[in-house]
Amino acid sequence: MYQVSDEEFDRMVEDAVAAFPLRFLESLENVVIVVADEPDTHQLRALGRTEAESRGTELLGLYEGVPLTRRAAGYGDGEVPDVISIFKGPHERCFSTYEGLSEQVRRTVVHEVGHFFGNDEETLRAMGY
Repeated sequence: MYQVSDEEFDRMVEDAVAAFPLRFLESLENVVIVVADEPDTHQLRALGRTEAESRGTELLGLYEGVPLTRRAAGYGDGEVPDVISIFKGPHERCFSTYEGLSEQVRRTVVHEVGHFFGNDEETLRAMGY
């Protein structure tokens, strides 16, 4: 287990998002990326589903929404935004070094953003995420 401050974890997530090419960042419409300490009961039900990034019984990240490839024209007008959640506690429990933790945060962010863009689990795994 490797623990970091909330600020440091937030920075890891921000750095992962900032590393995306501009063309991808510009396409992140009607989606928010949030950091939470732990998944709630509803989110934990996603363990094992394709929109969730997990390691064993730990839920690292979750995409909740309508993928870009399934959105109809006008989507987002008055719609509740999609949410990508990145969970601090599970990441910390799964990794024993700063390097391992920060690399997995990056991978989790890329994985969940990949779901937003409509990639399925098989495609993301083939890409290394």
